[in-house]
Amino acid sequence: MKSDNLFLSESQAAWQGKCPRCRTGAMFTGSMYALKSQKMNVKCPHCSYKYEKEPGYFYVAMFVSYALNVAQLITVSVATYLLTGNLDSPWLYLIVCLVTAFLLAPFNYRYSRIILMYWLTPGLSFNPKYAQERM
Repeated sequence: MKSDNLFLSESQAAWQGKCPRCRTGAMFTGSMYALKSQKMNVKCPHCSYKYEKEPGYFYVAMFVSYALNVAQLITVSVATYLLTGNLDSPWLYLIVCLVTAFLLAPFNYRYSRIILMYWLTPGLSFNPKYAQERM
């Protein structure tokens, strides 16, 4: 059991992919860039919280993923322009953006769901009771 001052902060738990209710159980199995596909647990292994509250719950994560992708592509496009000074070649930007989107797809998949559960789901918050007891 952990004492109250040893609980992970909300941002630490989100970064590590822990359950938003107990901040102890892992939301995903395996690493982000594993050769096998990523898999999200159906329930928290610690507090048994069911992650998908209703059918289609994670459709909203697509919008979060879209916002992450747009921010990443704008950032990489500006960085490409600043580093190369090449404004004339659309192929350079297309290739850089496609490679970036492909490489960051696992990150966007995982963290769009985490952002949805931690900050966009009303009524879902940390409860120290579930962190301390094992169901």
